[in-house]
Amino acid sequence: MTTIRTRFAPSPTGFLHVGGIRTALFAYLVARQAGGQFILRLEDTDKSREVAGSAEHLVESLNTLGLSYDEGPDIGGDYGPYRQSDRLDTYHRWAQKLIDAGRAYADPYAPAEVQEFREAAAAAKKPFLYRNHRPENPPVWDGSTPLRFKADPQQYQWHDVVMGDLKTGPEVIDDFILIKTDGYPTYNFAHIVDDAEMKITHVIRGQEFLSSMPNYLNLYEALGLELPIFATMPHIMNEQGNKKLGKRDGAKDVLDYIRDGYLPEALVSFIATLGWNDGTTKEVFTHDELVETFDLHRVGRSGARFDEKRLLWVNGHFIRELPLDELMRRAEPFWPSNAHTVDVAYKQQVLSIAQERLKTLNDLPALTSYFFDEPTRDDTLITENKQLKKLTESEVTTLINAAHDALATLDDWQPGTIQDALNQLLESTGRKPGILFSLIRIYTTWAPFSPQLNDTLALLGKDKTLQRLRS
Repeated sequence: MTTIRTRFAPSPTGFLHVGGIRTALFAYLVARQAGGQFILRLEDTDKSREVAGSAEHLVESLNTLGLSYDEGPDIGGDYGPYRQSDRLDTYHRWAQKLIDAGRAYADPYAPAEVQEFREAAAAAKKPFLYRNHRPENPPVWDGSTPLRFKADPQQYQWHDVVMGDLKTGPEVIDDFILIKTDGYPTYNFAHIVDDAEMKITHVIRGQEFLSSMPNYLNLYEALGLELPIFATMPHIMNEQGNKKLGKRDGAKDVLDYIRDGYLPEALVSFIATLGWNDGTTKEVFTHDELVETFDLHRVGRSGARFDEKRLLWVNGHFIRELPLDELMRRAEPFWPSNAHTVDVAYKQQVLSIAQERLKTLNDLPALTSYFFDEPTRDDTLITENKQLKKLTESEVTTLINAAHDALATLDDWQPGTIQDALNQLLESTGRKPGILFSLIRIYTTWAPFSPQLNDTLALLGKDKTLQRLRS
């Protein structure tokens, strides 16, 4: 049987966002599920757009998310080099094959001449096709001019695992540049050569390349290459679902999500379900579950909506599932600065009661800083609360005094006895939990939210709780 080999082939032109990560993830899962190989290849032939440090960023992003590759620019492999800029001799060798077969020619036209061709086509209300202006006797290609593919326009039918059966007519096929005057190949040429030489079996990529498929098929044919399996990923849409996700909508650096307190496994699970499901209502998947159940045939053809709220929910789920020791390790960079003055055991106690309420690790300071230092009073927590702002100052004072007095009588300062006292206080004051418990929480933490109230008070300690209520 043929060994399954997939690749992720980004250009080092910036950060990696969710669209790129989804392509990489799906290629990774196909390879892992089949016991095959997943390859990282850097398509760095457009030097004008290359961003310094981007290649290292791509590697770090994949490693951070646990998408380990078997071959790549930093680890090597049997089919390297894995940077296109290191493979120029290979592209020139394949280009010579096309020249020898009469399927490539030196483009003698200056940019101004090409522009005239375009304007003439526009004036005639016809589409511009470069093949209509092929030179009759092109010069010998010496690298000083672009090398163009000599297309053979025809109708094509092909199958895409995601998009189904597709077909186009000859009118969309044109002569395109194979090698530029700087000696670097275009993507249209280089990726086909690389996929062939690296024995890639599945080409998984974004929808933006679909319109170029007829030209690719024409080139595969001219080179005498067997077609790989194609799987085209639909766009990831913004939260409203009305346009492709852009930087303003959340298509930010994937490492920024990590810095913002999202767990790598939560990002992977969330991104996997953008356009894919396993046929059930299951929304959260571990790494092993994804490897076991992923199927390209279950990727939808329409765009998947990026829902930031669902990502937040998925992240909270994975945080709650972490063992406390592991959560302590991951939370270390996110603690409020004053947390480093206390012992580890106390921090672990704080984290154990905060874990249930954390949506991101970045929530730690707001959720826990009052355990380590005296909080700053913030009356807007009352004046901007729909229920609490209706209370008079006298009513607030009465309720806080009642809470102080009821809690002061407790000899056993444990979550259970504290909760009993709080419940009795509800009966004696006739107030709802949303009012009474919120007031007590605010006056003891001055935070917008906190862990369970009885657990919070128990960990604060009796003296500190009563002192804050008195103040």
